[in-house]
Amino acid sequence: MSKRLFGIGLLTVFLLACTVETDEQRLHQLFDDYWAYQLSVNPYLAGSSGSTDANALLPDAGLDALYARYDANTRFLERLRGISYGRLSAQDQISYRLFERQMMNATEAHELREYLLPLNGWWDYHATFAEQPNRMPFGTVADYENYLSRLRAFPAMNAQYLQRLRMGVEEGIVRPRVVLENYIPTVEALIAARAEDSRFIAPFDRFPAQVSEAEQQRLRAEAVQLIDAQVLPAYRELAAFLRDEYYPAAPEAIGISQVPGGEAYYDYLVRFYTTLDITPDEIHETGLSEVARIRAEMLEVIETTGFEGDFDAFVNYLRTDPKFYAQSAEELLMRTALVLKKMDGALPGFFGRLPRMPYGLREVPDYLAPRMTTAYYNSPAQDGTRAGFYFVNTYDLPSRPLYEVEALSFHEAVPGHHLQLALQQELEGLPDFRRNSSFTVFVEGWALYSEWLALEMGFYQDPYSNFGRLTYEMWRALRLVVDTGIHAKGWTRQQAIDYMAENSALTLLNIRNEVDRYIFWPGQALAYKTGEIKIRELRREAEEALGDAFDIRAFHDMVLANGSITLEVLEEQVRGWIAENR
Repeated sequence: MSKRLFGIGLLTVFLLACTVETDEQRLHQLFDDYWAYQLSVNPYLAGSSGSTDANALLPDAGLDALYARYDANTRFLERLRGISYGRLSAQDQISYRLFERQMMNATEAHELREYLLPLNGWWDYHATFAEQPNRMPFGTVADYENYLSRLRAFPAMNAQYLQRLRMGVEEGIVRPRVVLENYIPTVEALIAARAEDSRFIAPFDRFPAQVSEAEQQRLRAEAVQLIDAQVLPAYRELAAFLRDEYYPAAPEAIGISQVPGGEAYYDYLVRFYTTLDITPDEIHETGLSEVARIRAEMLEVIETTGFEGDFDAFVNYLRTDPKFYAQSAEELLMRTALVLKKMDGALPGFFGRLPRMPYGLREVPDYLAPRMTTAYYNSPAQDGTRAGFYFVNTYDLPSRPLYEVEALSFHEAVPGHHLQLALQQELEGLPDFRRNSSFTVFVEGWALYSEWLALEMGFYQDPYSNFGRLTYEMWRALRLVVDTGIHAKGWTRQQAIDYMAENSALTLLNIRNEVDRYIFWPGQALAYKTGEIKIRELRREAEEALGDAFDIRAFHDMVLANGSITLEVLEEQVRGWIAENR
């Protein structure tokens, strides 16, 4: 009897062990639940991840949905904190900390009422919607039906954003007047007189062969009706609201600290974009120091050119001599393509692992170009149906100097954004949220580091191009000074423009666009130099510790191995790698 009871006891213990989840299992289940939830509330993300059904939907941007997401994020955070961190593997501990940071950021942003400022001058909801013809698949009748569903849904989403913007007006939480002056025309540029002349009809101008002639006619006729009757009127409503209600309510003051709750909000943005517990004053001082250092290096490069004159005269020479500027958009794109093909060939010497997904080159859309800075990058689709794309601004060619092409291209494409972000999407064994996360300080810090790395790789042989590299590094150092100056120290717009003009060779159009970007989108510009400083600092530490054993390819692979991470986690990873290889 005792043996039988002992056997039953062992069986009971075994069965209990099989049914009790470990902390690792609970963590992974949490991540799976979170990712499923993200796909359910973000049709754009779900569509790029391969869900064809999601391509018929638009995000719910209403207040009820935002509060529901806040509640969901709060519950995810509670579940996370019920898991024992100390019992997790090293990689799961990284995931735990990154997930905790993301949930804390999301909940704090909501509590600070960030939803009342849904426009930041970059990829706002109406601009993202206008890009759907370039971002959605159009290979079947079902794909076209999905796009028609999105056209049908846009007025409702537009109304949700207008409700939030009106609430912001009532609360005195409105973007500054000066940035709206150039912003409103970009919305108006999307309004055509008729559907046939709008960018929304583009998918119906050319169909794949498998779509019959009868279906083509039906689909196009329905698209014309929807665009004329619903989409274009919604854009007119948005433009009229911005012009007649939002702009008159906009403050003259440009700092975010001037709006109700703005000082606490800027402190949050500093932490959000740097992932550091750091003050605006500390960032400002770091910026001043970097500006002085880079200025000295720029003077050294000027000396190598044999130019006779001071810094201001040299900058004026660069801004005005026609030889430094392309004569056509095609020339600018060809110069860019040539530089990047040369870089493609140099990458294996500095990276052990390269992304499988290629990248392409496109011009910035006409409606965005006048207020857009020099370039930007769009990541590949998760399902592999769309490559990454580097968008070059060909508007106002006298403001796009050729001596900046190398640094700009290395930042946006390779070894910068495309290499890092495409590799991140291809990482195996990590939760989906990590393969899709984007800590700006890491992403932009890496891209700025890539500009400097190209010097070591043998580029910038022309001193003017090297000066362009330093101009770009100076540009990011100036951001530390100007962003904090505007939002924490009461700087005026002209004060920011003058400071940037005095210390860089950027064209005045670029400088004005950049300053307006910092006004419109507080804090984001702090990420670039903050991240680059940390990456270069950690590389120096590794080189000094390892000496001849330092392997640049292994170092880069290690830095990129975990995708986008906080600077705190990066520092731990690098120091752990040093210890393993000492």
